[in-house]
Amino acid sequence: MFQDRATLPRPTPFKVIFLAVLFCLIAYFLVVIVGLVVYPPFPALVESLRSREILFAVELSLVTSVVSTALCVVAAVPVAYSLARFSFPGRGLVNTLFNIPLALPPLVAGVALLIFYGPSTFGKMLSAFGLDIVYTPVGIVVAQFFVNLPYMVRVARSAFETINPRFEHVARTLGCTEWSAFRQVTLPLARNGLIAGLVITWSKAIGEFGGVMMLGGATRMKTETLPIALFLNMSTGDLDLAIAASVILIVISVISFAVFERCSGERGVF
Repeated sequence: MFQDRATLPRPTPFKVIFLAVLFCLIAYFLVVIVGLVVYPPFPALVESLRSREILFAVELSLVTSVVSTALCVVAAVPVAYSLARFSFPGRGLVNTLFNIPLALPPLVAGVALLIFYGPSTFGKMLSAFGLDIVYTPVGIVVAQFFVNLPYMVRVARSAFETINPRFEHVARTLGCTEWSAFRQVTLPLARNGLIAGLVITWSKAIGEFGGVMMLGGATRMKTETLPIALFLNMSTGDLDLAIAASVILIVISVISFAVFERCSGERGVF
């Protein structure tokens, strides 16, 4: 049952060097992150986590991220399925357009959204109807949706592409409509991939900073999400509150990526 040590393959210099780089970088990442968490005294960290400002930021981040993620899922599923299954003129161009926000710096996306919903004709029309987007919590949702929708589309598309179209064809030959085959066959088979996309989209929505700051603003106790709270408190020198926001974001990121890896497996969505 146990392999003799003498028969184990001897490590080569190539393998030793590559593994050394791997473990050195892992150690570096862990030291930096753990150092941030343990820097403040534990009582001060707990007090900061319970502060009114941080609790407000947590609540606002959760509400806006859940709403924007739900909108991303609703919009991404039909888009991803269309790109994965249907052939139509300009399909490559459409795919490229959906990937543009992935390459845009979030600050640039935020400026574009600010112009669109602010001084543009469309923005003035919304204001005339009493719909204020700029510097409001609604603007936070809009910014999160715009920046993170391409990620959800990409993950969902990958999930649909791993499913053999024959399953849907068989379902239709047995009397299912296209919608029934999609709902009863395709969605259940793509469930893990869609959950992975949902989790990573939600995590990115909570951590979104550039687009949210541009469109939603950085107003304390109004449009103060966790990243905004981190930025504002670092700007004013309140390191304890900034670290408290950072710790919450780190915990969310670790949990989200653990769920993402478990659901996505070796799908290679990015």
